[in-house]
Amino acid sequence: MKIDILTLFPEMFTGVFGESILKKAQEKNAVSLNVVNFRNYSTNKHQNVDDYPYGGGAGMVLTPQPIFDAVDELVKDHTRKPRVILMCPQGEKYTQQKAEELAKEDHLIFVCGHYEGYDERIREFVVTDEISIGDFVLTGGELASMVIVDSVVRLLPNVLGNEDSPIKDSHSSGRLEHPHYTRPANFRGMEVPAVLLSGNHQKIENWRERESFRRTFLRRPDLLDLNNLSDREKVWIEEIKKELE
Repeated sequence: MKIDILTLFPEMFTGVFGESILKKAQEKNAVSLNVVNFRNYSTNKHQNVDDYPYGGGAGMVLTPQPIFDAVDELVKDHTRKPRVILMCPQGEKYTQQKAEELAKEDHLIFVCGHYEGYDERIREFVVTDEISIGDFVLTGGELASMVIVDSVVRLLPNVLGNEDSPIKDSHSSGRLEHPHYTRPANFRGMEVPAVLLSGNHQKIENWRERESFRRTFLRRPDLLDLNNLSDREKVWIEEIKKELE
């Protein structure tokens, strides 16, 4: 996968892209991460990339020319049009399902804005997706794009040491992940559930499924379709309710 980031602050990405899974993914040639300062594409003699909005109002607006030219340069040698993602608080709220969708692409371009907003022609004629990572406003799109890049790259083949890891993560199945335990089995009197020490893989898997459901029911019931539960899940709910009495 090739990922290009259009930003006015390329130095922000140095630490994040040079550490942990993102660093390993690049070393394995699973992904190419390219950060581009789109100010370099400005044809303005002062390399300005923003201007006052037509009609008046507060703040400055990113002009279309640098973004259009930067994207044109990045796609000129590609026969297939990439996904061009605008980081925007007005965009679709980001989910694990969206990460899985984007992980199937060959080329992603992220546009990180600053100032008051974007010239609307960028949205209409360049962008394929508008994404928000939550109902809040950041100074720019850089931090949000880092979040998305990390969540997408870890899903690429051979990036994680265990190929089952992304499959069993919270939200990948539509539910929160079950609890985890490691050594020692008894820490300050707090014991690991006996079933995890039993060696019975079927019982362990059943316990994990129930605990995943329990955690989701208690913490994020909005993720469950309570009108279409299996008989087993209905029993679990009754058991959970009794535990809470």
